[in-house]
Amino acid sequence: MRSLLVFLALAPFALADEKKPAVFEMRTYYAADGKFDAMLARFRDHTLKLFEKHGMVNLGYWTPIENPEQKLVYVLGHKDRDAAKASWTAFGADPAWQKAYKESEADGKLVRKAEVRYLETTDYSPPVKLDGGERVYEMRTYTTTTGNLDALNSRFRDHTLKLFEKHGMTNLWYWVPAKGQKGEGETLVYFLAHKSVDAAKASFDAFRKDETWLAARKASEEKAGGSLTVKDGVKSEFMKATDFSPVK
Repeated sequence: MRSLLVFLALAPFALADEKKPAVFEMRTYYAADGKFDAMLARFRDHTLKLFEKHGMVNLGYWTPIENPEQKLVYVLGHKDRDAAKASWTAFGADPAWQKAYKESEADGKLVRKAEVRYLETTDYSPPVKLDGGERVYEMRTYTTTTGNLDALNSRFRDHTLKLFEKHGMTNLWYWVPAKGQKGEGETLVYFLAHKSVDAAKASFDAFRKDETWLAARKASEEKAGGSLTVKDGVKSEFMKATDFSPVK
């Protein structure tokens, strides 16, 4: 069985501990042809306010810098899965949402496809610290070789996060799929923040040449009996925050 590690960038919390999300919901929406701007407008003008009204925490909304699929990636926070279900039920029944939905789709559906996954933070996911400067976000997806998710997590926990920071990258949030979700036991989702795409490439060039990283990689792979990721098992996508995203 293959394991998937995804690594995502997310928002700081200014919430009391009892109100901090324990479960995160990542949604990816693909706009229907010619409907991308209208889809974003519905989120901007209606959806975010209604999510908050019904107990969901808006964390971040991003669009890929190169976006041929016309997609939006966003993350919501929930107390738990039961709370998420109750919030979505109330949201769907809200007359304000039903009105906004009907009016926005008078000329056709805005979303052609949606993907949903519930996530939980890893034990090494750091407190998020974002300055006020401009940035790009990088979502990276790692697919591990059989049985090596724990080894990959250990390498991130013990070495990788510190080396990312050393080379100018900002660690944000690290997640695994919640119980029963696609990729459970196989997936970790992460975001990094960079000053620019060029800065990201320079940081990774330096990271990959770092002797500490080379030693950590070698030791972890010798212990595991081979690479911790499958061939072509590392995916990267650069994204920017939308104008209505709580995380900028």
